[in-house]
Amino acid sequence: MSILIKYWESLHLEDMAVNLLSKAVSLILLIIAFLIGKQVANWAFNKFFSHSPRLLGQSEGRRKTLIKLFHNIMDYLLYFLLIYWILAIIGLPVSSLLAGAGIAGLAIGLGAQGFLSDLVNGFFILIERQFDVGDSVIVGTVAGTVSSIGIHTTEIRGFDGTLHFIPNRQILLVSNKSRGDIRARIEIPIYATTNLDRVTQIIKEVNAEEIPNTPEMVGVPSILGPRNSTNGQFVFRVDIFVQNGQEEKIYSKFFRLYQEALLKENISLPTPNTHILPTQTREWNKQP
Repeated sequence: MSILIKYWESLHLEDMAVNLLSKAVSLILLIIAFLIGKQVANWAFNKFFSHSPRLLGQSEGRRKTLIKLFHNIMDYLLYFLLIYWILAIIGLPVSSLLAGAGIAGLAIGLGAQGFLSDLVNGFFILIERQFDVGDSVIVGTVAGTVSSIGIHTTEIRGFDGTLHFIPNRQILLVSNKSRGDIRARIEIPIYATTNLDRVTQIIKEVNAEEIPNTPEMVGVPSILGPRNSTNGQFVFRVDIFVQNGQEEKIYSKFFRLYQEALLKENISLPTPNTHILPTQTREWNKQP
């Protein structure tokens, strides 16, 4: 019993309470100072860095990429300092954790090898300008628009709205659809007995009328003529090169114009994967 009493007296509860209260107050003040400092840092970043003449001289996508990247680096630095000061206030031996075997063990535990790979690969992505924010890309099996580029991950917004987070070390092959002109390939299903010369003439007439009203188009459409598509459908193919990002719009516009013009001239058009002739259809409809 006397041992317990001596132990209880040795705890110095008043000193412990004062120490805990002091640390709690210090942590609260630190968090308040951090929030204020973060707001000031964001204001200074937007005020000076985002409006830097050198940065304004870059393209829109490149400017968004650099702003997002340096903003992320600033956030990482601020949060690192916050964690460092919290550990220092709590009383953990921060210096020993950041030195020698301590930092090596911590780095292995946090998967620093993968992080360094992300960092190195992200560095080369930026230096080589493989893609910028706003570019339409295909990375592996993910296709979409680049939303953000960080030192650890790249964010790609899929065309269905899904946001994909890809570690930079996993970006091995990038197909950038926003560099240079893009081909919009139009394939109009036709019958084997269709008058190809007449189809060619109608398409030329549509092109002559619509090209002056389509500034997104680059050059003159290439009329390739009859082909067999990958699914075996007999088609009439036209290739149109357009400014990047405009391929879907131009494809829909000219596919509709071609079909309307052909139907207006009484040229029968099958649905995809239809191989029978119009005469065969009429004969089958007459059968009982």
